[in-house]
Amino acid sequence: MRLLVVFSHPSLDSYGAAIYETACRTLRAAGHDLRCHDLYREGFNPVLSAEEWSGYLDKTDEIIAKHPDHVADVQWAEGLVVIYPTWYYGAPAMLKGWLERVWLPGITFEISDSKQRRPKPKMSHIRLFVGITTSGSPRWWIKLIRDPGLSLWTRGLRVLFNRRCKTIWHQLYNMNHTTDSDRAAFLTKIERRLARL
Repeated sequence: MRLLVVFSHPSLDSYGAAIYETACRTLRAAGHDLRCHDLYREGFNPVLSAEEWSGYLDKTDEIIAKHPDHVADVQWAEGLVVIYPTWYYGAPAMLKGWLERVWLPGITFEISDSKQRRPKPKMSHIRLFVGITTSGSPRWWIKLIRDPGLSLWTRGLRVLFNRRCKTIWHQLYNMNHTTDSDRAAFLTKIERRLARL
């Protein structure tokens, strides 16, 4: 399967970087064709400028021209894997900015043609979504506040994918209090699950 792997964490010494390395190695070993983007190491600019905003609908090509490889990879992929830490109950600004500057009208969706209608999906080629994240909060609290990170991907954005898109979500909770054993066990869990894709 053609998989786009997107990683967002500022530190290469982070546990997130270990997850990213494990995921890429495991997916390649399983025979998948990967294109990977480490947003921080690439120096991706997550800021949607005033100029880009003013041309968001009618000058989309000008935004695409600033990072055509990212747009091409989104269109190429059959599956999407995102790896990031949960900060303030959501994706880091870098990853959110990637969505704003790459998932553009005409690329991942079309603007609805009337009120009370949702955007029209344009990512029917995405048949698999994998989200892997960590969060400092305990699981019970994340569930109590309705898991905003999970909701973003599996409710808000999932509708843009193929109707039969398979969704896999792994989250390591209580990250601030995990032990070496906890983190090793989570990596093993990720490795085993991705090897079975």
